[in-house]
Amino acid sequence: MGEDMSEGHEHDGHENVPSRQRRRFPGISSRAYEHPADRSALVALRKLSGFDTVFKALSGLLPERSLRLLFLSDSVRVSDQQFAHLNDMLRDACYILDLEKVPPMYVNQDPVPNAMCIGLDEPIIVVTTGLLELLDEEEMRAVVGHEVGHALSGHSVYRTILLFLTSLAVRVAWIPLGNIAIMAIVTALREWFRKSELSADRAGLLVGQDLTASMRGLMKLAGGHHLHEMNVDAFLKQAEEYEAGGDLRDSVLKILNVLPRSHPFTTVRAAELKKWAESRDHQRIMDGHYPRRSEDKDTSVTDSFRESASHYATHVKSSKDPLMKLVTDIADGAGDLGGRVRRGFGGFTGTPPKEQPRREEDGDNT
Repeated sequence: MGEDMSEGHEHDGHENVPSRQRRRFPGISSRAYEHPADRSALVALRKLSGFDTVFKALSGLLPERSLRLLFLSDSVRVSDQQFAHLNDMLRDACYILDLEKVPPMYVNQDPVPNAMCIGLDEPIIVVTTGLLELLDEEEMRAVVGHEVGHALSGHSVYRTILLFLTSLAVRVAWIPLGNIAIMAIVTALREWFRKSELSADRAGLLVGQDLTASMRGLMKLAGGHHLHEMNVDAFLKQAEEYEAGGDLRDSVLKILNVLPRSHPFTTVRAAELKKWAESRDHQRIMDGHYPRRSEDKDTSVTDSFRESASHYATHVKSSKDPLMKLVTDIADGAGDLGGRVRRGFGGFTGTPPKEQPRREEDGDNT
């Protein structure tokens, strides 16, 4: 069973936990909250030609010590003396997810609301002043849990390499072949990282154990301080409209819009998190039934990939997106696919559009 937390616990230096009781999860494996798309994207990433070579090379070359010194010299390190409330949240999150070594956290002066977990040997958590000023305590607790989830999942290594390669791609843009090779890996890393954000959102919910606060935080990231002007149900309806709306042209544009982004769209994150919060998987974790880290070595990569494939198949079949509907039709052997594609680009419907009378004007039909 998961354990209830109360004030004044003693565990590996984690103390001064807020009095509101929360469930904690001793020995929890990151597999408990990882989104299937996160795992499958990481498997695909590792299979990318040349990735292993680049990964091993960069792991030895990236200036880890320099990175730490940079934040130490030009940011504020969270401690009992500095941003003490954040320090309590961090220890709280590590206690709940049973992360034995508390990662160092820094506050960086930046008006853009953001947080990240980076580092190769050991993770570092960085939050911006813009984020601190935007979120209330419970919303911030979910964000800290989100970043601790990244640390527990080992995401910081790939995130650091993504940041480095993105910077490198800009520097070598004048070398055609070199830039193409780097951008192929950057694109794959971004695809994985977007999916890893869905996993970390779940970790944030496990730590904060307040779905409303998690939703508020995501809404604020989308719409700023004006929470009194926003509505959760209306916000989630945007996600539904985004997924189902338009025709095949919109489906293609959605793909193009998301490619350069490091994070999924905020409405999509909110919808995914709410769906998981209401799932049996989440309830089982809260009841104390979850995979343990001690069992990680016995897990099969094949099984993980099969589970991810099953998730994608279910997602495609249930999706309202016009492109996903077309994929389902192809898989089911639907006839007249050419006609369906043509209709899809004019508004994806089950029946062909009405025949319009032909006009003969200047010999041009447009």
